[in-house]
Amino acid sequence: MNVQIGLLGCGTVGSGVVQLLQRRVDKIQAMTGMRPVLKHILVRDPAKPRGVNLDGIHITTCPEDILSDPDVRIVVETIGGIDDAKRMLLAAIAAGKHVVTANKDLIASHGPEIWEAATKAGVDVYYEAAVGGAIPLIRPLKESLSANDITDLKGILNGTTNYILTRMTETRADYADALREAQELGYAEADPSSDVDGFDAARKLAILASIAFHARVRLEDVEVEGIRSVSARDVQYAEELGAVIKLLATGTDRGGHLALRVRPTLVPKEHPLASVSDSYNALFVRGDASGDLMFFGRGAGSLPTASAVVGDLIDVLRNLRLGVVQSAPQYCLPNKRIDANSLEPQRHYLRLLVEDQPGVFARIASVFGDVGVSMESVLQKRVEKRSAEIVIVTHRTMPQRLRKVLDALGTEVSVREVCSVMPVEPSDDEARAEDKVGLAGDAEVLSAAEA
Repeated sequence: MNVQIGLLGCGTVGSGVVQLLQRRVDKIQAMTGMRPVLKHILVRDPAKPRGVNLDGIHITTCPEDILSDPDVRIVVETIGGIDDAKRMLLAAIAAGKHVVTANKDLIASHGPEIWEAATKAGVDVYYEAAVGGAIPLIRPLKESLSANDITDLKGILNGTTNYILTRMTETRADYADALREAQELGYAEADPSSDVDGFDAARKLAILASIAFHARVRLEDVEVEGIRSVSARDVQYAEELGAVIKLLATGTDRGGHLALRVRPTLVPKEHPLASVSDSYNALFVRGDASGDLMFFGRGAGSLPTASAVVGDLIDVLRNLRLGVVQSAPQYCLPNKRIDANSLEPQRHYLRLLVEDQPGVFARIASVFGDVGVSMESVLQKRVEKRSAEIVIVTHRTMPQRLRKVLDALGTEVSVREVCSVMPVEPSDDEARAEDKVGLAGDAEVLSAAEA
C-alpha cells in the first residue's frame, strides 16, 4: 500500500531525507508493508539545485498544497525555525496528518502545545532527529530506559562548539581563529551565536531532560553559558591539570529537585566524554537499574539527521499498518522544582590576574579560607607588566560559597581581574567514590543550599 508524504523543506536535512527514502524505499516496504511515496516538497526557491533526484515529485512554494491535500498522510518538517514551522505543523495535525520533525527549536519552545494538539487529533508526532542527529537518544529515553529512575544526564550536544574547543586544544589556537576555521569548513554558521552561546545545547538538554526526568522542562529553566570567554590560556592550564575543556550540558534529578546547566567545563582526560572530539556528540546517562550508559556519534549532517527522520517515518508507517497511535505526549507530566543553584557541591577552576608582588597569594588564600573554600591545586605563572596569573582548583564546594569567594575577590585590590570560572567534572573514580560516600545526606545538602 502506498502512503503519500509531504516534505516541508529540502535543504541540508530535507535533501538527505529524499536521498535516503529513494535508497531504502523497497526495504521500508518490506519492513512495514507500506510504501512511502514523496508527493510534494515545499521549497522557497524551486530553481535552486538540490543535489538529489526530484523527478516525479511536485515541487511547490505553497504550504497549502501539502496541508490541504487529503491524500497526504504524513508531513515531514525540516525547514527549521519556529513560527512558520509551528503554524504548518499545527495545521497538519488539525488536518489529521501524522508528523515527523527534526526541529529542536520548535519542540523545546512549543512542545506542550504540539502534544496537546496531536492528542486531540489522534495522530503521531515523532522527533528523534531533533536531538543528536543519527544518535538514538529520544527513543531509548522514552522506551528502553522508561523503567529507570534516571538521575543524571551529561552530554556534549553541540558539534560546532566541540569542534572549536577540539581545535583550540590540539593547535593552541585562540577562540577567534578556531571559530573562523569552523566557519570556513561549514561547521559554524556565519552567525554562530546559537551554537557558541550555548543555546543550541540548552534546547537539546530541555528536550532530553523533560523525557528522562518525567518533568515539565522549559528552555528558560536551563542556566546557559557559552564558550566565547574560553581562552587559549584556559585550554593550556586545563592541559597542565590533566583535563580538557568541553561545553557540557548537565541535568540532575535529586529527589524531584532538578538542576539544568550548559557551561564550559574542565573534564578529566580519563573521563569518557573527554575523548569526544571534533564535531561528534555524546550523552552520558545514569539510571538506577541500567547503571551508566553513553551514546556517541555524529550529531548533525545531512544523512545522519536524515537517518533519524526516516527511522521515525518507519515507525509512523508501522503504526498506520497496525491502526494505532503510539507517540504518547511527553509534556503531560508533573512539575518538578527547578533549582537555580545546583544542590550538589562541585570543584571549580578559577583563573585570576593579580599584582605580582609579595603577599598577594597569602591575601587570596585568606579570602578562600574566610569563606570556607579550600584549594585543591594551584598554578602560578608570571605574565607581564608586574602581573601574574594564578590558577586555582577548589575542593568541592556549594555554589553559594563560591559566589561569596568571587564577591570578596572583586573587592581585593591586588586582584586585577577574575578572568575565568569553570566547573570541574569529577573523574570516573571520583564519581564512584562520591556515590559511595553520598552527598552528606539530602537534608545537609539542602540546608547548605539555603544558607
